[in-house]
Amino acid sequence: MEFSSKLLERAVNEMSQLPGIGKRTALRLVLHMLRQPKEQTNALTEALKTMRDDIKFCKSCNNISDVELCEICSSPSRNSEIVCVVEDIRDVMAIENTSSFKGLYHVLGGKISPMDGIGPHDLNIETLVNKVKEGKVKELIFALSSTIEGDTTNFYIYKQIQDYNIFTSTIARGISVGDELEYADEITLGRSIINRIPFEASLKL
Repeated sequence: MEFSSKLLERAVNEMSQLPGIGKRTALRLVLHMLRQPKEQTNALTEALKTMRDDIKFCKSCNNISDVELCEICSSPSRNSEIVCVVEDIRDVMAIENTSSFKGLYHVLGGKISPMDGIGPHDLNIETLVNKVKEGKVKELIFALSSTIEGDTTNFYIYKQIQDYNIFTSTIARGISVGDELEYADEITLGRSIINRIPFEASLKL
């Protein structure tokens, strides 16, 4: 792709680093921004810079937040004894959209995947296990994707906490095997949370 401007080329190259954005789409987006008032483009630039510089991760659940403790963890209306274990921030958003869960979350930041070089110590598992050891949690809901990596991660965490007085459950398999939570429709995902089953039972399926 030939460019008449090095500035344009650089902007397109940076834009094309985003997931799902190829060079042609990046060019279309950059040219669109060029046609907009400068103030609008500057506002977008400033919003992205401020987000990158100032955004925080909740010290309790690892969800994104503007302050040290996210709105979910600090809400007095949430049940702090029930914790839903998810892979990443998008899963929190997906479950919250169902309005079916009133507990707290714990964001692992990924799944155990030896093929990708991701082990248990690369994830936020230790802090979750510590919550269980401290007796703060009565139920853990495993809400990871129905993949080999998701099931491996669930089982690893289960083995770490099985000697403690805690009930473990997993979302009902209304979510198809191999599906990611963020792509599930809200009704199916909501029912999966409500109709969760004991984790030990899922090991026999």
